[in-house]
Amino acid sequence: MMIFYTFSPPFTMHWRRLCCVLLALTLLAYEGKSQALATIKTSSSQVERPSADVTISGRVTDATTNEALAGCSVVLKGTQRGTTTDANGDYRIAVPEGNAVLVFGFIGFVSQEIAVGNQSTINVALKASASELSQVVVIGYGSAAKKDMTGSVKSIKSADFNKGIINSPEQLLQGKVAGVNVTSASGEPGGAQNITIRGPGGVRTGSTPLFVLDGIALDNSSTGGTSNPLNFLNPQDIESIDVLKDASATAIYGSRGANGVVLITTKKGKSGFSTFNVSSSLGISNLTRALPVYSADEYRRQVPAVGGVLEDFKASTDWQKEITQTAYTQNHNVSFGGGAEKLTYYGSFGMQDQDGILKNSEFKRYTGRINVSQKFMEDRLNVDVNLNATSTYSRRPPVESLLGGAISANPTLPAYDANGEPFKYQSGVNPLIPLKLEKDVTTINRVIGNISPSFKITNDLVYKLNLGVDNSSSVRDLQSLPNAVPLQDGRLETIYKTNRNVLIENYFTYTLSTTKHNLTALLGHSYQKIFVQERSSSINKFPISPIEPIYNPGLGQDLTLANNRPGGYALENELQSFFSRVNYQFNDKYLMTATVRADGSSKFGSNNKYGIFPSFSVGWRLSEEAFLKSGPFSDLKLRAGWGQTGNQEIPSKITQALFTSQVSATTSYPLAPTGPYPAGTSYSRLANPDIQWEVSSQTDIGLDFALFKGALSGSVDYFRKVSNNILLEVIPADPVQPAGTFWTNVPDMTITNQGVELDLNYRYANLNGFRFDIGGNVTFIDNEVKNSPYTVIPSGSASGSGLTSATINGYVNGQPIGTFFLKEFTGFDDKGISTFRDVDGDGIVTDKDRVAVGSALPTKQFNFNSNVAYKGFDLAVNFNGVSGNKLYDNTANSNFYKLRLSKGLNTTPEAIQYAKESINNSAPVSSRYLKNGAYLRLNNLSLGYNLSPKLLGINRWVSGIRLSATGQNLFVITKYDGYDPEVNTDRTVNGISSYGIDYLSYPKAKTFVLGLNLTF
Repeated sequence: MMIFYTFSPPFTMHWRRLCCVLLALTLLAYEGKSQALATIKTSSSQVERPSADVTISGRVTDATTNEALAGCSVVLKGTQRGTTTDANGDYRIAVPEGNAVLVFGFIGFVSQEIAVGNQSTINVALKASASELSQVVVIGYGSAAKKDMTGSVKSIKSADFNKGIINSPEQLLQGKVAGVNVTSASGEPGGAQNITIRGPGGVRTGSTPLFVLDGIALDNSSTGGTSNPLNFLNPQDIESIDVLKDASATAIYGSRGANGVVLITTKKGKSGFSTFNVSSSLGISNLTRALPVYSADEYRRQVPAVGGVLEDFKASTDWQKEITQTAYTQNHNVSFGGGAEKLTYYGSFGMQDQDGILKNSEFKRYTGRINVSQKFMEDRLNVDVNLNATSTYSRRPPVESLLGGAISANPTLPAYDANGEPFKYQSGVNPLIPLKLEKDVTTINRVIGNISPSFKITNDLVYKLNLGVDNSSSVRDLQSLPNAVPLQDGRLETIYKTNRNVLIENYFTYTLSTTKHNLTALLGHSYQKIFVQERSSSINKFPISPIEPIYNPGLGQDLTLANNRPGGYALENELQSFFSRVNYQFNDKYLMTATVRADGSSKFGSNNKYGIFPSFSVGWRLSEEAFLKSGPFSDLKLRAGWGQTGNQEIPSKITQALFTSQVSATTSYPLAPTGPYPAGTSYSRLANPDIQWEVSSQTDIGLDFALFKGALSGSVDYFRKVSNNILLEVIPADPVQPAGTFWTNVPDMTITNQGVELDLNYRYANLNGFRFDIGGNVTFIDNEVKNSPYTVIPSGSASGSGLTSATINGYVNGQPIGTFFLKEFTGFDDKGISTFRDVDGDGIVTDKDRVAVGSALPTKQFNFNSNVAYKGFDLAVNFNGVSGNKLYDNTANSNFYKLRLSKGLNTTPEAIQYAKESINNSAPVSSRYLKNGAYLRLNNLSLGYNLSPKLLGINRWVSGIRLSATGQNLFVITKYDGYDPEVNTDRTVNGISSYGIDYLSYPKAKTFVLGLNLTF
């Protein structure tokens, strides 16, 4: 691993300590293992074994392709003694003479048991499970074989995850699942990720699916700061991710399954042998592409050319280069696992230190995990314990002001003065000054764990308890340092947040299996309580000193309540649910699944607190029919399903009455025509006990197939999802209503997502060890809003001088969510002033003339990947892209037009693309800045080599060595001329979700990662 330390920046003290810890753990593990082996040999030779051990060696291969199977487990039956095959499929194991039996096991293949007898060499060819149909898929409150699934479910194993610098589980999935669109809202380390499964179905609810980690349904609300709440999870700990897409699969989660469900399963130990793994990587990131603002020489030519007055400071500064940096990311992980017949365990420690490509931007994560499973009472009682602890630290500069300053600052200005300090000038602010003065730091500590005992009451009936707790606490400091030039008093604001999620579930599972009939029935109860609290305090006017306010708030001099009033809020939500599911199979050909869940939420009024969410699906395995047995299909299954899921994303307690005792003209009842308002209590919101669940009904028809012994496989799905009873905040018709708005269900309004998904994979392998896999998926999807009682529901607030209060998006009948509702730009008049289409023909262009000019939602999502392997080498490549969508370039709208260039602010050539435009022309929100958002990205390219420890003579201690090189975001093909087309700046208006707006978004990076993985 020392090779990586050569390339990395100078280590700080905690890196040195970590390296020492890793080295010590490795030596202790080896020493302990050697001592244990010595003890076993001594005790066994003296007591247990009447004869000496013999060494068995051999090679494990794929029976179909003759390809070596690396990592296959080889265990001496009835003992804890075992090993794994190396990169060439070779193994060596010592067994006692006599009746020894070896068990060979590998995921996706049928296990074999072979009696050793007098053999010294045993070569094994494992048969793959037919089309991997025996692959286990997690489906919520249980699991099922892939061949028995009747819903639309996609399972991604860790070997197929995206590689590189990964901060959250969504990034592992990008491009891997049809119908799932993952968008990085920005390139900020630890920044938010947007994930949509089969399109958004609500006006204000966003599109985030429900995430379930090892049986704990996570709360999607923020845990503090602006980072992604899923950053707490170490990607190295994830074994698989299962995506439930249709209502048949998601209805078991009822209220929160409307946007789909993502089930995350972490790694567990395996009985029979132990492993110890150490991995390290170093990533180097740079700005992918800068905005093409004018260089100093071009600026000197262009400002006078448009009639501006040039201020030339004789320098030549690339401001985007000044605020960015080459960023380094270090990632180190240690994991261990193993077990015996009754006990298995897995543990890990991880550390990630990631610098952002903008200066003063970084993200650090420290994780620890332990998963244990223990059997008791002759295996009738099984107890699973999962515990994860994470501490994250994120620091971010003032991104919008930093980028805004860099792309508009005069490039003839010097960046630094003679003393090496940021140059100060009268005509503006050096972008490096706020970089020095502003700091936004968030620390989050999160502990999540659950204990899940299951008791086998009879051979057919199992009771399981799932008790989980997810607790996070965060501190966010927003600091502005005091400064003389420019004058700034200094301020510190601190925000404390607590998010606690408690889950208690009890459920019974009954199974019945006969020759032709297989039945699994589930019945359970769930209770979940979520508590969120936030408190804030601030202090102003700090003296200029070497001590930052964040370290001594007591230095603040402005303690007035008017400027530093404490703030905060608290909310509590409760969910109680009853759920059941029945899976039935007849003759392994005819399949049926029925689910019903009743959810009660404290968010709703007493009249409609509970919602009932049913689903039903069937499947027919045609490949098991006699008339297709001799055909080319190794698997052919037709499935269809219908179901309903719910949505409860409204503010807490909004259905209850709210009172105020404030004395004012708008809150007090006048008792006399003159005089002061009397003190008292009055309504500020009336109760509404009739609000009910927003419901999504979904139909799915799918076909799964595999041909040529599983070499070619895939699926086709048609889906239609209709959301009704839309939850919305509206203006009351009653003028006496005390509140300006109130929440209700819009009964006839619907949001429809429908489309087709195609997933296809091909696998080829020959006898020489060459393997080639290629696969991909494409989704065609349409979204439409119908029967809205409003002409437009506005969203997407614009930013920039003169753009305040303007909106960009609109929810319009007959159009998709995310529609851009804008004035249509038609050119310029004879004075060079912008003109727009007069839709109603009244001779005046107003907001009434806005029209739908495209949507931010893509109509096509396409992804493809390929893997090539030969001997110890392997190469993986992943592409992803979208089309049919638009983006609104709010950055260009507020910065790149001729008027700004004439005022001495820098722009791109976009500002002068229209020769007729006047320098007095403003740039209002319009279709002028609406751009094509389609792209194709080389998201991931990874080259790996599995080095044989045997060749190095260390196979006695090391079972695997892997070297890898990975490139992320290597190139993107797009017509969009912003930083990156994969963007979604949050410009929500009154809780109404916005889409496809780019405003000074944190740029994405191009990254190269070198990695080393050692397995002991």
